[in-house]
Amino acid sequence: MSDVFAQRQKGENPLAIFLMGPTASGKTDLAIQLCSQLPCELISVDSALIYKGMDIGTAKPSPEELSKAPHKLIDILDPSQSYSVAEFRQDALREMRAITERGNIPLLVGGTMLYYKALVDGLSPLPESDPHVRQDIESQAKQLGWNAMHQKLEVIDPQSAARIHPNDPQRLGRALEVFALTQRTMTDWLSTKSEPIPYVIQQFSIAPEDRKVLHERIELRFDLMIKANFQQEVEALRERGDLHLDLPSIRCVGYRQMWQYLDGDCSFSEMRDKSIAATRQLAKRQLTWLRSWKNVQQLDTFHNDNVVRVVDRIKIAP
Repeated sequence: MSDVFAQRQKGENPLAIFLMGPTASGKTDLAIQLCSQLPCELISVDSALIYKGMDIGTAKPSPEELSKAPHKLIDILDPSQSYSVAEFRQDALREMRAITERGNIPLLVGGTMLYYKALVDGLSPLPESDPHVRQDIESQAKQLGWNAMHQKLEVIDPQSAARIHPNDPQRLGRALEVFALTQRTMTDWLSTKSEPIPYVIQQFSIAPEDRKVLHERIELRFDLMIKANFQQEVEALRERGDLHLDLPSIRCVGYRQMWQYLDGDCSFSEMRDKSIAATRQLAKRQLTWLRSWKNVQQLDTFHNDNVVRVVDRIKIAP
C-alpha cells in the first residue's frame, strides 16, 4: 500500500481521507483499524473534543486508543475559550501539510459537518471578532432578549435571519457583529469563498443501516457515560467558577443538560431523557448533512469488511 501511496504523491495533489458519520456510529474504531493498514495519521474533526477536561461526555478516545493512533486537534483548548470554524480550517490544513510532508495520509475523522464543509468549500474572509462589539451586542440581548435581536437581523440581513434560529445566540450575535464591524451583511460576506484545499479527498461515511440501532447505541453510550462519572466531570467544571451555559463548550450535548440538572432545573431522569433526545437530534442533523454530501461512500457500522472497502477504494482512486 505504501508503494501505491508513493505513486499518488507524484500527482498534483496528495491524498486525504475523510471518515464522517453521526455520533456513536463507530468512526473512532474504524479509524484506528485503518491506521494499521494504511500510512495514516489522524486529525479529529469534532467541535467538542477540542476541549481539555471534557473527556467522558464527549466520548473522547481513551488513552489506550490514543496511544495506538494519536489524534491531532484533541485537547487543544480550555473550556473557557471559543474556537471558530476558520480557526479549525487553519489548524487542520497545517496538520494535513505536516502529515503529507512526513509521507503519510491525513485521515480526518469526526462528525462536525460544518468543519468538513469549510475544508471542502472554503470559507469567506470574515472579519475577526471584536470583544467590545460582541459585549455590546450581548448587553443589548440581555436587555431586549434574543428574539428582539433576531428581529433586528431580519431588517439588516433577511437571508441570514432566515437561516439562524432566534435560540442560537452564537450565530445570531456573530451575524450582527459582522454588520456592526463592516456595514456589510453576513450574506454578502458569505458570497466570497477562499480556495478549496489542495488535496484529492476520498470520503467515507459510517452508520448503522437501521436508525433504531443508532438510537439504541446512543442511549447505551450515555448510560455508560453516567457510570463512568460524567456527573462528577461536569461538577468539576462548575467548581471552576469561570464557566457558564452560554459558552460553546458547556452548550455541548449532554453537558448543557447535566449542568441544568445540577442547577436544579430538572430531575436526573429528565436530564437523562433530554440528553439522549438531544444526542439523537444531533445524529439526525449529521445524517441530513450526509444525505446531501457528494462523492461519499457509505459504510455500515456492523460490516466486517469496512477496512477492506476503504483500502480498495484508495487503491483504485483516480
